[in-house]
Amino acid sequence: MAGIYVHIPFCRKACHYCNFHFSTSLQQTDAMVTAICKEAELRRNYINEKVATLYFGGGTPSLLKIEDLILKIENLRRLFMVDEDAEIILEANPDDITIEKLNGWKACGINRLSIGVQSFFDEDLLWMNRVHNAAQALNCIELAQQEGFNNISIDLIYGTPGLSDERLRQNVKTAISLGIPHLSCYALTIEKGTALEKMIRNNKSKNIDADRQSRQFELLMQWISEAGYEHYEISNFAKPGFRSKHNSSYWQGKSYLGLGPSAHSYNGATRQWNIANNALYIKSIEQNIIPFEIEHLTSTQKLNEYIMTSLRTMEGLSLQYIAENWNEELLIDLENDSKKFLINGLMHRKNEHLILTNKGKLFADGIASEMFIPETSNLAEKDQLLMM
Repeated sequence: MAGIYVHIPFCRKACHYCNFHFSTSLQQTDAMVTAICKEAELRRNYINEKVATLYFGGGTPSLLKIEDLILKIENLRRLFMVDEDAEIILEANPDDITIEKLNGWKACGINRLSIGVQSFFDEDLLWMNRVHNAAQALNCIELAQQEGFNNISIDLIYGTPGLSDERLRQNVKTAISLGIPHLSCYALTIEKGTALEKMIRNNKSKNIDADRQSRQFELLMQWISEAGYEHYEISNFAKPGFRSKHNSSYWQGKSYLGLGPSAHSYNGATRQWNIANNALYIKSIEQNIIPFEIEHLTSTQKLNEYIMTSLRTMEGLSLQYIAENWNEELLIDLENDSKKFLINGLMHRKNEHLILTNKGKLFADGIASEMFIPETSNLAEKDQLLMM
């Protein structure tokens, strides 16, 4: 089954660390809703299989009026084979969550909330330049549960310059005590062009401490796992039965359609992404033009993406899947590449799967890149012959 992602590129305020595509001007909201609905019409043949998940992300999709969300969901159900029991996720900021909105979201089919809490401490939220405060973070979760939303995920950020291990522990403890079934925990990264990057460059903020980040990630793994959560992907922890179906489809290499400016799409053979400019996106869609760039993936790129994504999951990299979809020669190469990680305790092998240990998860991206197949391999040569 496939998924659909809808990007809502508006926020009330710019968080210091964020490099996602968004605008703090809400003037084009109505035009954007119209354009995204029209893009869905133009791309109705991109997915020819049942759609299992709809994900409204951003930006801040909880800014949308209920009637706009209803329009979008009804439009998607009309154009695509959306499963009757589809997971329909809405990213929401705590300051947007009210009883009226919760009831409206439920009425239009939203059945999973992803709430951008980030921290339960005012000093952290102020440093991040978040719109909400700690009291709102607590209150919105209680409101959502009170109105019948049990499938809730919250985001937490760790590794910020001012975050102590004790405050991180309190954040985790609070989330667990509230009965949140899914936690997404992200290490702070310094992205080029963000306010945070400029602040660090001008010595107005401390830089990231890599050792602190590593220590806090290890603490997170310990505390959350002890509370009965599955660490099913590097940044994601879930109680049994509460994994994110939509995000899991990305890591499993399933097809998805992205709608809206900057949204990405993947169909197994190509990857494409829309222009990250609201005005140009709207203007192009009005002219029945989808403003995107496209990349045709080689067999080597597909394999390397599988290596990267599978090693981030608790199931790990399937050697059998490699043999069935590529060839035995590549399987031997990967097994040889994995030996040093197995010896160093960064990886273990179970049921023909290569799985990162907790220690290995600290170096997940580096391990994956060392196992990548180079474009100069025989596999890349075969791609060239197919393209001639």
